[in-house]
Amino acid sequence: MISFWFLVVGALLILMALVGSAVDRLPLSPGLIYLLTGVALGPAGLNIVVLDPLSRSPELRLACEIAVVISLFTVGLKLRTSLSDPLWRLPLRLATVSMAVVIAAITLIGFFGFGLPLGGAVLLGAILAPTDPVLASDVQVRNADDRNRSRFTLTAEGGFNDGIAFPFVILGLGLLGLGELGPFGLRWVAVDLTWAVGAGLAIGWLCGKAVGYLVLFVRREFKEAVGWDDFLALGLIGLTYGLALLVHAYGFLAVLAAGLAMRHIETESNVSRNNVTPHVPKSEEVTHPATAPAHMVKTVLGFNERFERIGELVVVLALGASLSTVSLDHGGLWLALLLFVVIRPVSALAGLAGAGCSPRELKLMSWFGIRGIGSLYYLMYAIEAGPPTELTAKLTSLVLTVVAASIAVHGISATPVMRRSGAGTR
Repeated sequence: MISFWFLVVGALLILMALVGSAVDRLPLSPGLIYLLTGVALGPAGLNIVVLDPLSRSPELRLACEIAVVISLFTVGLKLRTSLSDPLWRLPLRLATVSMAVVIAAITLIGFFGFGLPLGGAVLLGAILAPTDPVLASDVQVRNADDRNRSRFTLTAEGGFNDGIAFPFVILGLGLLGLGELGPFGLRWVAVDLTWAVGAGLAIGWLCGKAVGYLVLFVRREFKEAVGWDDFLALGLIGLTYGLALLVHAYGFLAVLAAGLAMRHIETESNVSRNNVTPHVPKSEEVTHPATAPAHMVKTVLGFNERFERIGELVVVLALGASLSTVSLDHGGLWLALLLFVVIRPVSALAGLAGAGCSPRELKLMSWFGIRGIGSLYYLMYAIEAGPPTELTAKLTSLVLTVVAASIAVHGISATPVMRRSGAGTR
């Protein structure tokens, strides 16, 4: 089976290398190709791969976890906008106010519509609330100088809410008796919400700054630490994520903050502030004080973006192979429809009320609430916590259906919608 997975992944990587640029021009996303390939290989197709998410949740959780942390670090590196820029208010509104609306709406549907217990309904809302930073690449910022408000907002939202959803997953598990909330939920508020969010952001920021400055110091003063940027990227991610988990903070927010901090080193340099780039021989760009920060961020980002694509391929391929191993029902399709055309638009309008967005921007951001690998990670995390079997099966059915529908619908619509909106495509 392992040899077969190597064969399939290798063939898909070569295929995308050959046709990837053509796919970018079509109303078709790489994620949809991977999903359909997984379905074709699964029990509903050739029956070559049988992947039960209920019994293989540890392996699937780890795969999703790796894909998400790589993507979140990449998102942080992409966001070059100054932290004092008012533009940040838009994604923060979507990642807080809008996400709270989504969680509340799905909780009500889960409780009254699907007959889930309150904890299970909250858990469903928390799992499906975050938008995805991995599968949303077609609607993200295209480069560090991309100032398109819609692209920036969708990119940053996907980064923030993947971590901010975590305390609500913990809340749902606690209401099911699978975690400690404390009297009147005080422990949840103090530890799982306040401490874990704040500490995660602080740890990530400090690690990103410290490692970035250390590397630049060694390069400038000793002309060393050159040519190992892949190790730098993975090392900073591992260090930040591990340290955050060690102190019971949210690692997703930590790696996002680490990426933001590394990018901030570049934006705060004299070259960036004055927008003047002196002539530096190409051979000296890595170590020259004027160009070293930009070169470091550029190379780390390039490596991460390539690694991110591989993570997307593996996880979505596994999702496709898993779809026909669970009992899918029409409820998941109705939930997906409500989420895409009612809940997401209403929540986006609520979060962006009074923000000065144009009608075109509101329509764009209301539509692209892509659900994906972050939701799959939270589902696997919840399965490992040990909810009742019947509830686990129901949650798995609903979440896999919604995520698959989002990959299909948003993947097909991304290219034409972004072109029509004037935001462009990748």
